[in-house]
Amino acid sequence: MTARRWTAGLLATVAAVALVGCTSQSQEKTCTTTTDGIFECAPDQRSAPPKIAGELLAGGSYDVSQARGQVVVLNFWGSWCAPCRAEADDLEGAYQATKSSGVTFLGINVQDQRDKAKAFEEGRVTYPSLFDPASKLALALDIPPNTVPATVVLDRQGRIAVVIRAAVKQEGLQPIVERIVTEQAASR
Repeated sequence: MTARRWTAGLLATVAAVALVGCTSQSQEKTCTTTTDGIFECAPDQRSAPPKIAGELLAGGSYDVSQARGQVVVLNFWGSWCAPCRAEADDLEGAYQATKSSGVTFLGINVQDQRDKAKAFEEGRVTYPSLFDPASKLALALDIPPNTVPATVVLDRQGRIAVVIRAAVKQEGLQPIVERIVTEQAASR
């Protein structure tokens, strides 16, 4: 029982540090966090675009900066992650519903083996995924592997607009993405 309590305490500490690490002091004052774990910043409070590039799961390479001008939805996932399996259909539905509005989806596979990751994606999603077995991209965005699944929405300038540290449903994610598309179109 002592080991179980210690592990639970450690996980709680890591989660708290991860949430604090997500924001700078200035962003904490100007950005909002909802009770369901959604962190969102207003356009004038967003920091510089993060560098997100790497090897695609299917081969080749991809750099998110190629998608400037589009809203980009990044989803961190693993084939070993039950909530990731649960949200896959909702992510694909949101992708299909928003792609004609200038929205790109990109999965980022973490802590996984390539064959298992490819098998997971087959028949679930049609958008590409970066292969990040060491979780370097996730950690660079303050997404610890123990908080997967996580979804990050980048605005048309490539800046982080929204971070969701939980599994998503289409009816929750799609309005967020559509709002980011609208806000960016209005500010052009």
